[in-house]
Amino acid sequence: MLAARHVVCALSGGVDSAVAALLLRRRGEAAVRPAARDAWDSEPAGVSGGRRPLRAGYQVTGVFMKNWDSLDEHGVCTADRDCEDAYKVCQILDIPFHQVSYVKEYWNDVFSDFLNEYERGRTPNPDIVCNKHIKFSCFYHYAVDNLAVKLLQAADSFKDQTFFLSQVSQDALRRTIFPLGGLTKDFVKKIAAENRLHHVLQKKESMGICFVGKRNFEHFILQYLQPRPGRFISIEDNTVLGTHKGWFLYTLGQRAKISGLREPWYVVEKDAAKGDVLVAPRTDHPALYRDLLRTSRVHWIAEEPPAALVRDKMMECHFRFRHQMALVPCVLTLNQDGTVWVTAVKAVRALALGQFAVFYKGGECLGSGKILRLGPSAYTLQKGKSRARASPEGPSEDPGPRPAP
Repeated sequence: MLAARHVVCALSGGVDSAVAALLLRRRGEAAVRPAARDAWDSEPAGVSGGRRPLRAGYQVTGVFMKNWDSLDEHGVCTADRDCEDAYKVCQILDIPFHQVSYVKEYWNDVFSDFLNEYERGRTPNPDIVCNKHIKFSCFYHYAVDNLAVKLLQAADSFKDQTFFLSQVSQDALRRTIFPLGGLTKDFVKKIAAENRLHHVLQKKESMGICFVGKRNFEHFILQYLQPRPGRFISIEDNTVLGTHKGWFLYTLGQRAKISGLREPWYVVEKDAAKGDVLVAPRTDHPALYRDLLRTSRVHWIAEEPPAALVRDKMMECHFRFRHQMALVPCVLTLNQDGTVWVTAVKAVRALALGQFAVFYKGGECLGSGKILRLGPSAYTLQKGKSRARASPEGPSEDPGPRPAP
């Protein structure tokens, strides 16, 4: 994963700021192509051994500050032409362009001080005052508050951690770097070997829930939660197949260990009120597949929903609810309370309440929301259609929730 270091480069329309933006842009390009550069950046011999790790890349935005309004004077102001030149620089470099106006702030904090000092017979330096009040106050806060850091997927898709970072705050990400985000695991091991860190190369990957470790999960949980015995029931014919120690011990999609049965059965639903766990006889049973869910209020990495989602109330993107699972194409429908309906293009297996739906678009992690409601399973919909065909008056019950158009 990469927290793209978002650099805001002030552009005056002159050569110095243009080249500064160019160099920042090139550094960003180098960082997102570690394979082409062998993940290292060249350095003159004798500086630090001739090679150094590639630095984190920059996502550059050019911003032109308008600090003087030509309408307030009778002379000539080149601000408009300078702004056009700054905009052209951004076009050439293919970076976003923004314009901000600090005419009022400049007048009150810089020019008024300039006049007052002259009126007192002093010789002021407005450039120092401008840096203090405009460039490193107004402009600085604009950059920090309005241009968000993006959370990008890592170069190594297998080790990408954006799924687990999808609830981290924008404020924290602004102060975070991920030095390995542009490297594959194999190259990380190569670096370790080249730097005599052999003792850590042989260690196994840390996987799963750290505080559970290799212990039996059921035994571990029952040390802290009271058992709540219940029944395993077939979803197809309501046959009682066995008993369990607590419905909370199971998650949808997992194999249910039912004493006395040799063939596998899989958890498809849980009835918290009765304590029953509903099971199906196949790992691909339609009761395991759903194409609709509703989340809690979504935590957006950028702190606000994507502009397209706000504007249209719907947006195409991808999501996943387990780490390393393939991304699923979907359509988000934004609700007034900040929650979203997620409609998968194709039904997915084993959606479960409490999991996080993590959203992606164009290699960027947008954020996530906890799954609080599930739509009907494919099995429930099939049964509803069968009843509708059997009844001349149509379906007798609503098959489940659907997002409003």
